[in-house]
Amino acid sequence: MRLRSAYPRTRLLPALALAWLPAGCAGAPSLTIAGAYFPAWLACALAGIAGALAARFALIAFGMADSLPAPLLVCAAVGTLCGLALWAAWIGA
Repeated sequence: MRLRSAYPRTRLLPALALAWLPAGCAGAPSLTIAGAYFPAWLACALAGIAGALAARFALIAFGMADSLPAPLLVCAAVGTLCGLALWAAWIGA
C-alpha cells in the first residue's frame, strides 16, 4: 500500500496565506476634517481618551476613586470600552 505524499498540501498552504494578504489593502475608514483625511481609529482613540478622563472625573466626583484598588486600570478599561464601542458603531459591527 502506497502512502499519499503531503507535497501538494505543503504547496497549497503558502498560496492560501498569500491570498489573504491583499485583503488588508482595502481603503481604511476615514473622516474629513478641514479638508484633510484622518483615519477613523484616530478619532476612536481620542474618544477613548475622553472616556477615560470622564471616568476619572466621575470617580472623583462620586468619591469612589479612593475605594478602588486600581483606579488607573478602571479608567483605562472604560476608555478602551468607549473607543471600541465607537469603532464598532463606525464600521457597523
